[in-house]
Amino acid sequence: MANTGAGGGRDAFEDREKAFEAKYRHDEEIAFRVDARCAQLLGRWAAVQLGLAGQALDSYAQAVREADLARPNHVAMMQKLLADLIAHGIMINEAKLRVQRERLLDEARSQIVSELGSGRQRLEPGL
Repeated sequence: MANTGAGGGRDAFEDREKAFEAKYRHDEEIAFRVDARCAQLLGRWAAVQLGLAGQALDSYAQAVREADLARPNHVAMMQKLLADLIAHGIMINEAKLRVQRERLLDEARSQIVSELGSGRQRLEPGL
């Protein structure tokens, strides 16, 4: 016998399930934006290390962001950054680069949360 009375039963379960799914989508969207912003910030940081400015800096940061989307776990992005920095005589290893990424990840998270709170960014409808 199904419990379909007020305050319980299938409808309440379905409502909780939908709410959980909506929160999951919301959290995933924010995580994606934070990761993308972090890649952009890391690309800008590396561009400065490489002596780039203006449009060249912006283009390099975009290339780093695209590299981050190419493979999971930031593998392609880290490989690109390490190769470019070392090719320009900047002595850095993956561990130092990961520390820089973690620092910028915190900054990216703060920026995205602030932008969402101020209304400068919006999540996709339904999220």
